[in-house]
Amino acid sequence: MSAIPVSRLSPSQYLEIERAAETKSEYFDGQMFAMSSGLLPHAFISANLVTELNAALRGTKCRATGSDLRVGVSKQGPFFYPDVSVLCGDAELADDWKNTLLNPILIVEVLSPSTEAFDRGKKFAAYRSIPALREYVLVSQSEAYIEVCSKGPGEAWSFTEFAGLQAVCALPSVRLEIPLNAIYRDVPLDA
Repeated sequence: MSAIPVSRLSPSQYLEIERAAETKSEYFDGQMFAMSSGLLPHAFISANLVTELNAALRGTKCRATGSDLRVGVSKQGPFFYPDVSVLCGDAELADDWKNTLLNPILIVEVLSPSTEAFDRGKKFAAYRSIPALREYVLVSQSEAYIEVCSKGPGEAWSFTEFAGLQAVCALPSVRLEIPLNAIYRDVPLDA
């Protein structure tokens, strides 16, 4: 039995298709992956995080954005739409379209059952090659639980978890602490 060949898209082919599309797709390993719509808890958590981050970052050179802005690991990809990303200082963009950020300092993914393994594995491995990235945050949408992966001296990554609505999530890359009860405000949790 022979394998069916998989056609691969170049980064420029992906970007051309993506810019004309009505829906968003991510690009990894030469393939486009359509993004599914999130559930209500996912949407509330993402919105709460952008709101809390921007309020706390007011007056600094940092700002948070939601999943409308594409992040490129490099100008050649992979390309993702993180739930939240934080930029400090001037934006480094992939091209003149000004819709692909290359230098986020912090990225947040709200975990979904269908994407959790990829978010923890191959996506995190790709994100780690972004020189500016200092933190990768994984947020549960079924319970008050957040994991923060931080890049330390010597490029080593450390892991810290925050559990329960009384916990306070520390984000050293932006020198902030955000209570989980603010992140999960009005979010219907399963657990």
